[in-house]
Amino acid sequence: MNIAIINGPNLNLLGTREPAIYGNQTFEKYFDELKTTFPLIAFHYFQSNVEGELINEIQRIGFTFDGIIFNPGGYTHTSVALGDAIASITTPVIEVHISNIFGREEFRKLSHISAKAKGVISGLGLKGYALAVNYFL
Repeated sequence: MNIAIINGPNLNLLGTREPAIYGNQTFEKYFDELKTTFPLIAFHYFQSNVEGELINEIQRIGFTFDGIIFNPGGYTHTSVALGDAIASITTPVIEVHISNIFGREEFRKLSHISAKAKGVISGLGLKGYALAVNYFL
């Protein structure tokens, strides 16, 4: 099974960025734990702070992978184009957020991704990624 994890802007700073909200573990360390926990999964990881690069990656893998776990970061609330990219592919997508976006600022409660995704996991920290993997299994 091939599962891609795509992280959007500022998620490259996990471990140092606002640890009270996002924790103090880097995504790279967590990704290693995921690969150990799910040894039969072929994981692909991509992170970018650039909206167009995220769209290109979604289009590149969106017809051949078994699942995409997508944390669009701040683009969740602003990018119609990312939502359109998700709607354009056949690979199912689970939208994941480390923090509870519905318990934060009002503008974060709008997602241009959710309606196009199979489901949303929000507010469970990095564990949300493992829950998304279990969904695809």
